[in-house]
Amino acid sequence: MNEKRDDDDTGRDAAPSAFELLGGEARVRELADRFYDLMELEPAYRELRTLHPPQMEGSRDKLYWFLCGWLGGPQHYIERFGHPRLRARHLPFAIGIRERDQWMACMEQAMREIGVEALLAHRLSAAFMNTADWMRNKGG
Repeated sequence: MNEKRDDDDTGRDAAPSAFELLGGEARVRELADRFYDLMELEPAYRELRTLHPPQMEGSRDKLYWFLCGWLGGPQHYIERFGHPRLRARHLPFAIGIRERDQWMACMEQAMREIGVEALLAHRLSAAFMNTADWMRNKGG
């Protein structure tokens, strides 16, 4: 997703990044927090929840830090941990179609509930699906 800010050497700015369109760090934090709130509250995300530690503050922070950079904002995650290496970091967890679909449903619900504008939510959902599908490491 990580979008470039300058489109050429004339000094013109490219279109706003997804980070800017979403509303910056406060809104990214709101999205990450709502995602994890829903994961804990909704029985539909049970399998997804079991992939996480009992206390999820660290997971919340990591998602927030990652999303800031992935959406085109500050590179908080990279500053703390280096390259995200998402697939490698997720290999210890059995992620199949069910877990991918629960992750997507939870993120889409979080975007709806915090009021992400429909066109941006659609664009983000497509990008999230590409990444979530890439995390799969088991059949079914």
